[in-house]
Amino acid sequence: MTDLGPTGATAKNMDYPLNGWYVAGWDHEIGRKEITARTVAGRPLALYRTEDGRPVALADACWHRLAPLSMGQLVGADGIQCPYHGLRYNSAGRCTHMPAQETINPSAMVASYPVVERHRFIWVWPGDPTLADPSLIPDMHQMDSPDWAGDGRTIDVAANYQLVLDNLMDLTHEEFLHSSSIGQKELSSSDIDVTHDERTVTVTRYMEDIEAPPFWRKNMRDRFPDFEGRVDRWQIITFEMPSTICIDVGVAEAGTGALEGDRSRGVNGFVMNTITPVDRRRSLYFWAFMRNYCLDQQRITTQLRDGVHGVFAEDEEMLMAQQEAIEANPDHEFYNLNIDAGGMWVRRLIQAAVEAERMMEQGASSGDPVATPAEGARAVR
Repeated sequence: MTDLGPTGATAKNMDYPLNGWYVAGWDHEIGRKEITARTVAGRPLALYRTEDGRPVALADACWHRLAPLSMGQLVGADGIQCPYHGLRYNSAGRCTHMPAQETINPSAMVASYPVVERHRFIWVWPGDPTLADPSLIPDMHQMDSPDWAGDGRTIDVAANYQLVLDNLMDLTHEEFLHSSSIGQKELSSSDIDVTHDERTVTVTRYMEDIEAPPFWRKNMRDRFPDFEGRVDRWQIITFEMPSTICIDVGVAEAGTGALEGDRSRGVNGFVMNTITPVDRRRSLYFWAFMRNYCLDQQRITTQLRDGVHGVFAEDEEMLMAQQEAIEANPDHEFYNLNIDAGGMWVRRLIQAAVEAERMMEQGASSGDPVATPAEGARAVR
């Protein structure tokens, strides 16, 4: 068990770092037929594609009178026109046309945010654009690999995004909240191993020679129709800054070597989760369930998507109730159990990044040297 170390990441820490990649939408949601309005980390955005298919994210407020550009229309190869007075902007956010005058004010610009299309998602960097390194986009290669099949949805959660992260980092709640599908008593009785570095946290749990819960029994029989008996089960939860969690899950016939790496007698899935803070009380939860068996069976894809959606609906109800309780009890701090080790390290990494950004902002205004986000993360280890 990893030592939780000094306290500091608490229920009151609901902020989010700006210097990170957040998902603004699925790739199929952003197009040229209409402009999509999304708020990412407190930044209202107008999202669209240029004629050559490149995704664009502009601040959703015209330079002139702050009219929402998302209510406007697309013009030319890459431009957008304000719905109020007709000012036009290119994909870099620079005004290219003003009505009734030939001279364009050189200050007429709106922010253009770095955007990358990857893993079936549109990723946006809402912070300092000079720090927007595409190599920092979390690894979700299962989303578009031919070796994996699956689908997912988006949940608009009326709760802080760190509560969603907490929920995913500690899966013992499955025993109680999801008892009819994926929960079982071994989740609480099994040991977990927690490791972390400056950008990631991993929680590993193995359960040997157990009964398969209903969800996994069905999946075993999808691949092995005559399956009977007990299973070995695994959950390997990996968080990557600032808000992505990929969970390697599955079961295999007990004693066939799955926990040592041979999963040929089992079924393996990846629960892909990336959570975008809208503000301190709302988040967009993008998820998918990917599998590496029966790849050509759309029936299984649809059943898995709908089944997981039902499980996550139970989570959503609890998270919303938890958010309301936090707001009703503003002086209460979270208490921590051994099962919270992974979630607490996630909160520490996030808090370190938030504090490092504040220090950088203060240092920029004062001229003093400041710590980098990585140095801030090391300070809480």
